[in-house]
Amino acid sequence: MYIRLPLIAGLLLGALGTNAKLEPNYTSPAGVKIFNPGDFFNVTGPWSLMSQAGDTLYIAGMRGIYTSNSTLAPVGMPRVRQAFQNMAALANMAGADITSCLRVVVYVTDMYRYRPMCNQVQIELWGDDPNKYPPRTIIEVDRLNDDDIVEVEGTFWLGGSSGMLV
Repeated sequence: MYIRLPLIAGLLLGALGTNAKLEPNYTSPAGVKIFNPGDFFNVTGPWSLMSQAGDTLYIAGMRGIYTSNSTLAPVGMPRVRQAFQNMAALANMAGADITSCLRVVVYVTDMYRYRPMCNQVQIELWGDDPNKYPPRTIIEVDRLNDDDIVEVEGTFWLGGSSGMLV
């Protein structure tokens, strides 16, 4: 039985207060907006969670970090699922939904072990209709930040409007 992640992300976002307008932490002279929502996990270095350029949203490589306490989910499926949930939750905060995903890039440290888990979570997110899957690149790497197992980054279309972003 699959749990639909949009439902989970929606419940999570309801708890975070999605009616509030998401304000950028910084806007560049070119109009690129940088976001680090205060009610998400703490970043682990000199990077931001997402940026917006025009109607395109770029979400950084999400790890399986719980937003409630900035700790990692257990290794394996819980961590892979949490990484995808984090990406979906940020997209929702910005006013996009999972069907607005233009592209997904996944980095794993063991293709044989973690690719099937990523596939399963993507089916949970996008359903079992292969016509609805966004383009994906999955890359095996030697190491990830803090010796993690997976990172998921996404690019989303905000649909010709600014969504909830300013």
